[in-house]
Amino acid sequence: MATPNSTPIDSSSAEEVAAKAMHKRYEGLVTVRTKAIKGKGVWYWAHLEPILLANPETGLPKAVKLKCSLCEAVFSASNPSRTASEHLKLGTCPNFSSTLRPITTVSPPLALPLSHNHRKRSNHMGAPSSSYHVNSLVMVDSRRELGYSSPPPVQNPAMSGGEKMLSHHQLMLSGGKEDLGALAMLEDSVKRLKSPKASPGPELSKEQIDSALELLSDWFYESCGSVSFTSLEHPKFQAFLNQVGLPPVSRREFSGARLDTKFDEAKIESEARIRDAMFFQVASDGWNSKNFGFSSGEENLVKFTVNLPNGTSVFQKAVFTGGSVSSKHAEEILLETISGICGNGVQRCVGIVADKYKAKALRNLEIQNHWMVNLSCQLQGLISLIKDFSKELPLFSIVTEKCLRLANFINIKSQVRHSFHKFQLQELDHVGLLRVPPSKCENMKNFVYVYAMLEDIMSNARVLQLVVIDESYKVICIEDPAGREVADMIQDVQFWNELEAVHSLVKLIREMAQEVEVERPLVGQCLPLWEELRSKVREWCVKFNIDEEPVEKIVEKRFRKNYHPAWSAAFILDPFYLMRDTSGKYLPPFKCLTHEQEKDVDELITRLVPREEAHIAFMELLKWRSDGLDPLYAQAVQVKQRDPVTGKMKIANPQSSRLVWETCLKDFKSLGKVAVRLIFLHATSCGFKCNWSFMRWVCVHGHSRVGLDRVQKMIFIAAHAKLEKRDFSREEEKDAELFAMANGENDMLNEVFAVAPSV
Repeated sequence: MATPNSTPIDSSSAEEVAAKAMHKRYEGLVTVRTKAIKGKGVWYWAHLEPILLANPETGLPKAVKLKCSLCEAVFSASNPSRTASEHLKLGTCPNFSSTLRPITTVSPPLALPLSHNHRKRSNHMGAPSSSYHVNSLVMVDSRRELGYSSPPPVQNPAMSGGEKMLSHHQLMLSGGKEDLGALAMLEDSVKRLKSPKASPGPELSKEQIDSALELLSDWFYESCGSVSFTSLEHPKFQAFLNQVGLPPVSRREFSGARLDTKFDEAKIESEARIRDAMFFQVASDGWNSKNFGFSSGEENLVKFTVNLPNGTSVFQKAVFTGGSVSSKHAEEILLETISGICGNGVQRCVGIVADKYKAKALRNLEIQNHWMVNLSCQLQGLISLIKDFSKELPLFSIVTEKCLRLANFINIKSQVRHSFHKFQLQELDHVGLLRVPPSKCENMKNFVYVYAMLEDIMSNARVLQLVVIDESYKVICIEDPAGREVADMIQDVQFWNELEAVHSLVKLIREMAQEVEVERPLVGQCLPLWEELRSKVREWCVKFNIDEEPVEKIVEKRFRKNYHPAWSAAFILDPFYLMRDTSGKYLPPFKCLTHEQEKDVDELITRLVPREEAHIAFMELLKWRSDGLDPLYAQAVQVKQRDPVTGKMKIANPQSSRLVWETCLKDFKSLGKVAVRLIFLHATSCGFKCNWSFMRWVCVHGHSRVGLDRVQKMIFIAAHAKLEKRDFSREEEKDAELFAMANGENDMLNEVFAVAPSV
């Protein structure tokens, strides 16, 4: 008897849960709006009102909307900031007049067109504000141009005697139009003498001031630590605000009410976007200890991002850990994060990508949750390959040892150093020491310092040649055997060939790593990426006459450590990689896989579907292998276009691969579910980057509860804004690029080499 009634009970329960969620969201928006109306939020809440729509049948809340109080229009409540920009700022709202517009859309007073109405001119001339005197003079002069030979002077009773005199005599200026500006300056001087206070800025409306402060706060929070709170109260900055007509701001306001409002808005939007997605991937970056050069540099900042099927990413949270974290603890944090995002519906999380813990934490979570695909970050894999070469390829240790001897001798021996600087100035127009790894640095594990030394020696090759043939150096060689060894090394062609070979290989892998960090490839691109790497390494071996066998072994060893069966499965299921056969069919590229990789595809697909659907998924995979995709759709998915920034050819519509499975391939019911959950997965965990200056602030202030709460909110706001703009760079990196363009070269080495884990 209980069976017939179970369905309506479950249905009503689900409706109540949804209604509670809607009501909670509505209350959150009302709270934000209430704060804003009290002067603790953004300007547009004065015109946008949250409303709760009810289901006419059940009476329960079913949706939250925003209503414009000026024109009664109704909008989605998912992004209030965007609604304000499109509806109010851009002029879509018919009742949002220029007087209500924010400062960014209103022209300054002197740019307003002059009126030709006599009554309006008189009103302007009688205005008591000093900023209107120039306008009144210009209008008086415009009467002459219109043919008024002797207009009567209009005076303001509130004017002083001197001002009345100036107003009266403005019609009889001997210099004509050219005197108007000088006369306005004279009036301003009189006013300043009467009231010796700082000149007030332009008079702005409350809406304009709110809009300007909103933009200022956006910039401040998105800079994420580049600008300190104390800078907001700097006298020069306060003077600037006064000059442009804005009120002074306080660090208390920006670290309190305004910060809370911004955080609430970003959090509501973020949660709404995650809620709308059927499934998602969690990206976790920052488990590796990053030393920013401060006393508390062991403090880790682990950032969690949610990757959505539509290609966008949403920031979730940041976790501070003290130093290294055990694999078990990392597993608990990952599981807690997933539960915090989707509650009991853990199956919505289809996978994790992280920059550490592939062997244990990620593997354990995958075993416990059979639907998950947990990947290690490809960026970290490439960087670890450099460490592999530095430890396992003898050429690296030989070149490193020789370069250390050379650099130390040049830097330490005073006579040699003076000669080196003399020829540096002559050849390169600057002087400096050769960079050498710190004494406590283990060169084979932290190759970043070694690479910097190699770069310095290569860029100073001509200088070093001049040093050793100089007469002063020959005198040193007579007395110092080490000097003769260094001279022989510098004049040895083999040394330079070996140095160039090591530098070239590291540069090759480094450039691929930088491209991966920027492009953020999906899991289906992993196999082609490593095949491209193998090809480039083989070319390197041929160019420098290096034995291929030991080099290929090192590459294959790192490939196996990073490999996941999902690489092969996504490569086969992604329509972008379909290959046209002789009959004209577009078929999955099984011939590019090894026998073991083909078995990985079968086993992974079987694991990701319910047990009762395993045989159906296998049969659909056979059909996909033999039939492929309609040629027209396959060609549409594979269309490429040139990226305007990089100039490279890229997929025109990255979402088309997933959309094809959800539309024209929907007959593959079991295989389709696996495909859409696989091909959108990211292969890198890198995302939002904190500035180094912000990390220093975290290390100093992040140990108190209040300080930590502010840090969390600032990170969330900055990350939310950057991910929305798909900006994954750091301000320091942009500055480095700017200075590199100015100097004609870039000596900065990406800091990621210093933080790669040993997987």
